[in-house]
Parts: sequence; C-alpha cells; structure tokens
Amino acid sequence: MRSVTYSMSSSLDGCIVGPDGSFDWTEPDDEVFRFWLDEIRGLGVHLLGRRLYESMRYWETAAEDPSLDEAHLEWAERWNALPKVVFSTTLSTVEGGNTRLAAGGLAEEIERLRAEPGEGDIALGGAALAAEAAALDLIDEYQVMVCPVLVGGGTPLFARDERRVDLELVESRPFDSGLLHLRYRVVRPAA
Repeated sequence: MRSVTYSMSSSLDGCIVGPDGSFDWTEPDDEVFRFWLDEIRGLGVHLLGRRLYESMRYWETAAEDPSLDEAHLEWAERWNALPKVVFSTTLSTVEGGNTRLAAGGLAEEIERLRAEPGEGDIALGGAALAAEAAALDLIDEYQVMVCPVLVGGGTPLFARDERRVDLELVESRPFDSGLLHLRYRVVRPAA
C-alpha cells in the first residue's frame, strides 16, 4: 500500500511561511536541491493545497527559462510529469497536463489513490491540507527540512490541535548550508 508523506520546509520556530507571507528563506542551495530532486523520483502523486499549488505553478513553464541548469530542468520535467491533485474551495479549474482538482474529500481521494495500482508514495504539501490529513490519521510519514532561521510567526508547519502522534526517527541528514532534513514514521498501535 502506498504511504502518505507530509513534506515541507520549516523555519526553526516551526513556520512554513513568515508573518509577512514570505518563504524566501527556504530557497535551496545546490546540495539541497539535488536532495529534493532525488526525493521527487520516488513519488507517484502529489496532493497540494491551493497556496502550494499556486507557488509551484512556476515549474509548469520553467523549462523555457534558458538560464536554468541541468538539475533545475530535470526537476521541471519530473514535476510536470508527476500527477498532482489540488484541493481547493476557491478554484474552479487548474492548469497543467497532469494536474486536476480533487473530485471528493481528502480521505476518499487518498483511499482511491492507495487502492490504485502503481508505484511511488503519495506526497502531501500545504499546512491546511496536512492539518486535515493529520486529523484524519492519514499521514504515514513526516519529512521536515528545517531551515536555520527564526521568522517570529506566520503559518505553522503543524496544526495546533492538541493531538498526540508518536513518531519514530527514520533518518536525519544535515547539509553544509545548515539545513537539517528530518524524516519520521508514524508509530501506530498494533491492531
């Protein structure tokens, strides 16, 4: 069964976007970008909230930019080929050949994707979408790229819903730039 992974970059004080709406501090250097490029290779589908979808739309036409290096061109190619499902209450259409609006609720969509044949994990991005998935206990793994910055507020990485989730550290990887990637698996009670 395909697992669901929530993966985002975060400030050290736990925000994915600062109080001014910026996230320029998440811009990866070459080493981190290559890491994300390796990560996208293992995905089968990406679920996005509206804001993340709008941020990632850049990659739909990025290959037309003559200044992009080989790694960025490969990312654009892989991102555009990756099936994406956007959850939004305000959008009536989405752009991109492999992008569609969710047909139903998050639980139903994940259940349908888990049942489909195919390889690759189900990635989940966006704080509001992740909060909904976490409340429904649909997330199997959390991956956080911790950036060495305190932004003093903004959109939190995790919803403050007074819910305990036990985690097992699977991997931690420091980068020369000071970023730290943490990968945790959800520990569920034996059935």
